Amino acid sequence: MTSLGGVEMVDWNLAVTTATRLVRPGPEVTREDARAVVSELRRHAKASEEHVRGFTRMYPEGSGESDTPVLVVDRPGWVRANVAGFRELLSPLLAKMQERRSSGPGGAVLGAVGGKVTGVEVGMLLSFLASRVLGQYETFAPVTRDLPGGPDGGGRLLLVAPNIVHVERELEVDPHDFRLWVCLHEETHRTQFAAVPWLRDHIQGEIQAFLGEADMDLPALLERVREAVQSLAGGRAPETDEENGTGPDRGSIVELVQTPAQREILGRLTAVMSLLEGHADYVMDGVGPEVVPSVAEIREKFQKRRATGAGRLDQALRKLLGLDAKLRQYREGERFVRAVVEDLGMDGFNRVWTSPNTLPTKAEIGRPADWIARMRS
Repeated sequence: MTSLGGVEMVDWNLAVTTATRLVRPGPEVTREDARAVVSELRRHAKASEEHVRGFTRMYPEGSGESDTPVLVVDRPGWVRANVAGFRELLSPLLAKMQERRSSGPGGAVLGAVGGKVTGVEVGMLLSFLASRVLGQYETFAPVTRDLPGGPDGGGRLLLVAPNIVHVERELEVDPHDFRLWVCLHEETHRTQFAAVPWLRDHIQGEIQAFLGEADMDLPALLERVREAVQSLAGGRAPETDEENGTGPDRGSIVELVQTPAQREILGRLTAVMSLLEGHADYVMDGVGPEVVPSVAEIREKFQKRRATGAGRLDQALRKLLGLDAKLRQYREGERFVRAVVEDLGMDGFNRVWTSPNTLPTKAEIGRPADWIARMRS
């Protein structure tokens, strides 16, 4: 993390400590059962490779040599991986903010205090999210002994075992089927990045361009974080102006977008994330009936859970953090993929992975026929 005078804008170590201290304990399982869950998730992740790659016709260049590792983690393990990724990704933006603050009176002292406060606040938010994520393809954290990555220096698939067990119990579905079903979705993300070498650098470049356009100081950025923390602690929804809202993401952290350039970049990022999430859902549903006997029941129950959340506080935080937008990405992206495959077949759809120029725009995600027409022209 870039810092000036030894002071970091975010105390990342404190963020990890706070999150791991506050995160809810996972479901009660015996040590023997825990080992069995981890072993089964690893087997399912391996089996999912063949299912996903055969269905999508996407294969990493050089086959196994380009694959990235699968890590079965607990909630603190998920926190550590994501803090490492955030620390890497946000480094340029926070360095820019640090320079601005350090030039003012008392900047070093304010930076030291602010870094501690921000570390606690980030940790609180991560503790909330750590109990909700089932799996994740983590692309940005640098390779370490605890976080191995692919041969190109990054990427690993995280499966959060306690969360998977918690949800399968909550939904009262067959645990073996549910674990494989989750692995199919997450393996699709691993296949996307393994088979499309330029994808990781493209997304990272877009994010860095977005952050590079940021024109705000730390207090402005952290105001949303503080709202989220206060909501989490006090059980209230954040205040938003529904009458004058600018769109469905009004009130979310992502609404800190301030410049036309940022809005343009965010539109491209939204489109590619909708594509990736929708493609994973489409593949999961396409492969599922052949290998997951109770897939229809799982899908119905999971969709209902995904749509409703866990209550008013959960819904408020989802809105504030932009998670509602992520749910829309699943739906809109899946409709895009389905429409294109029905028209062009899987090989025709796979033209989407040719280059950044063949990715759908945000408008084309909502109107697949426009993307199809562009590809035919």
